[in-house]
Amino acid sequence: MLPESEINRVLVVTAHPDDADFGSAGSVALFVDRGVEVTYLLVTDGDAGGNERELDNSGMAELRRTEQLAAAKAVGVTDVRFLGRSDGQVVPSLDLRRSIARVIRQVRPDLVITHHPDRNYQFIAPSHPDHRAVGGATLDAVYPDARNPYAFPELIKDEGLEAWTVREVWLTGGSTPNHFVDITEAVDRKLAALRSHVSQVAHVDGFADFVKSRFAAWAKQAGFGDDRYAEGFQVVPTA
Repeated sequence: MLPESEINRVLVVTAHPDDADFGSAGSVALFVDRGVEVTYLLVTDGDAGGNERELDNSGMAELRRTEQLAAAKAVGVTDVRFLGRSDGQVVPSLDLRRSIARVIRQVRPDLVITHHPDRNYQFIAPSHPDHRAVGGATLDAVYPDARNPYAFPELIKDEGLEAWTVREVWLTGGSTPNHFVDITEAVDRKLAALRSHVSQVAHVDGFADFVKSRFAAWAKQAGFGDDRYAEGFQVVPTA
């Protein structure tokens, strides 16, 4: 597994606003604390989400972009990028792979965090079709696209973006995590990030207790003990 000392840049690729915050905001906060540069890339603006149906899709997209910027700020992330794809309609196309490979070559991360591309039959929530499509496209962008100078040659010819090899990928939302991060010292920042998504969580009674119980369960599974919180990932070596 990639040593912490060799993780200097991280790219988090998600389908919707709030996905990064549910999946990895605690770990991201700890990365930022260590001086790691973290970039968020959101494939959609989440225009089909939320309970505020007085807004049209354009209004919802604008609201959710604003909420995501606030959530990112809560954990210290300032570089947030949006591809603007339609929420609920993402497919792992060549065009999406090119777009993600472009950002990988721009950011040149050591580590990429994204969705698990497989359906989780133990817990269905992470298995949104957009999540699975983004996870699959991101893995394809990591290997082979971003590292192969002959893949999407226009990225070099027209944009000067040389090939880049990502050394490791962490997948969120899968049923077989093999790496746990103790986020106890960052759990309040994770919760603050999640609460920034007012359109998504304001109607949920006991939301803070729900979040803490969910990530306390991960900590117990990891063997961290009581009164601890953890995020779980499946690590994929990609060097």
